[in-house]
Amino acid sequence: MVAAAALDAMAGTRWGRWLGLVTAVWVQCISGNNYTFSNYSDALKTLMGLTQLQLNGLSVAKDVGKAFGLLAGLASDRVPTWLLLAIGSLEGLLGYGAQWMVVSGSVPPLPYWQMCVFLCLGGNSTTWMNTAVLVTCIRNFRRSRGPVSGLLKGYVGLSTAIFTDVCSALFADDPASFLVMLAVVPASVCALAMVFLREGPAGGDGGEEEDARCFAAINALAVAIALYLLAADLTGVGGGGGVVSAVFVAVLLVLLASPGAVPAILAWKSWVKARKAANADLEEAEADSMAAAPLLVAVGKAAAGREGDEEARAPGGRPRLGEEHTIAEALTSPDFWVMFASFLMGVGTGLAVMNNLGQMGVAMGYADVSLFVSMTSIWGFFGRIASGTISEHFIKTRAIPRPLWNAASQVLMAAGYIVMALAMPGSLFVGSVVVGACYGVRLAVTVPTASELFGLKYYGLIYNILILNLPLGSFLFSGLLAGLLYDAEATPVPGGGNTCVGAHCYRLVFLVMAAACAVGFGLDVLLCVRTKRVYAKIHQSKLARSSAVVQRVS
Repeated sequence: MVAAAALDAMAGTRWGRWLGLVTAVWVQCISGNNYTFSNYSDALKTLMGLTQLQLNGLSVAKDVGKAFGLLAGLASDRVPTWLLLAIGSLEGLLGYGAQWMVVSGSVPPLPYWQMCVFLCLGGNSTTWMNTAVLVTCIRNFRRSRGPVSGLLKGYVGLSTAIFTDVCSALFADDPASFLVMLAVVPASVCALAMVFLREGPAGGDGGEEEDARCFAAINALAVAIALYLLAADLTGVGGGGGVVSAVFVAVLLVLLASPGAVPAILAWKSWVKARKAANADLEEAEADSMAAAPLLVAVGKAAAGREGDEEARAPGGRPRLGEEHTIAEALTSPDFWVMFASFLMGVGTGLAVMNNLGQMGVAMGYADVSLFVSMTSIWGFFGRIASGTISEHFIKTRAIPRPLWNAASQVLMAAGYIVMALAMPGSLFVGSVVVGACYGVRLAVTVPTASELFGLKYYGLIYNILILNLPLGSFLFSGLLAGLLYDAEATPVPGGGNTCVGAHCYRLVFLVMAAACAVGFGLDVLLCVRTKRVYAKIHQSKLARSSAVVQRVS
């Protein structure tokens, strides 16, 4: 009890909130395992003698696990963060552990339906982890939702490249070893996060300038990690085993641990400040604090409409966008379904590429697709981390609605699909970069948008309702569209299964997905128009708070 009280008190300090965010970053580094299916899908296809449609069925089962993320959303307001993390890590251990036993030959191939169950368990595990870190961190940093979302979702994007490159360096891309990592590493990291990731008091303790510097530092470290992984992939330094590969992994681990320096420095500053206060005459400081209190209260009231607990509405009236919504109110809002449908067009088509990269690479003549998997992951990171920070900047300076960046990503994604449909030399490389970046933008922008339009009170469940687009999109675009059209072009192979080689295998798939992105673009533009008032209000709130801080300092 004493230890729990001490940890809760720590979560209320600035350095405690940042320690929680850093441990959340580490959880996100290992929670993108759902995007790694292409790394071991070919082993499953060969071992079980599956057609492409059957293999895509396993992929859909993995993504269907996210549909049960509604349970995590419901639980997020009722159970502590550590329990959400514990459930997610246990599910991952069971789901990926069973797949490892099959791929390694420890047990005979399981019936198809049982494999679907274990893939579903693995898929659902990440919803508990993501819900725990996103809901807790966005509530801890209510005034920095864009940067928090971009940072956390950015590290999810990097996680695929981290797993892929570490497996390539240590285990020579062995699928069985890869699955061991997916089972064990997330459970270990979540055990650490269970201790330090806690929700602090609403509103935090101010210090926006120092928070901005901390975000900039962690973002810079994240970019360094992404560039390091990118250089390793392009040069092949990390692969092949030996001393060089061991050094590559060691440096990567140091880089991943480096964000921990931010809360450590904040804790040291807090300790130094406390020591000075204990040894100095505090009368003048106390007088200054009392004089500044009315101004701080005024600032808090000016900002409370949007950045804190959301603005109030007239009794009995239906909430407007930007006010707190119940689940029923959100689900009966046309704007929610516009956002839901546009999200489907972006993430559904992106998942189709990620789930089928292995077969797309074979169709275009590549024996190893690990480079494309890593490119999708790394550029997904750049899309996520950049869009979160940039969209926040333009809300503050120009009142530009956040969904505008989703609209821009749909245009670029459609262009990427057209490039892949043309099947020119290097088109799969270009396409994986573009699709990865735009997929990242879509995830990082939609997460804070949902909280800004419908509030934070039921955010955990609203977020997981939106995430239903992942299994739905996977089923429509990967399971049905890509699976059926590929099998129509493929030829049977001895022993069961089929294969297809040539640009024609996926051309029609890419063209249909480009058309879907055009529809998504129209929906995002519509949402931009309908949310202009909300973002104008957020813009004014940020300006008012900045002006008040300047007056207080002067």
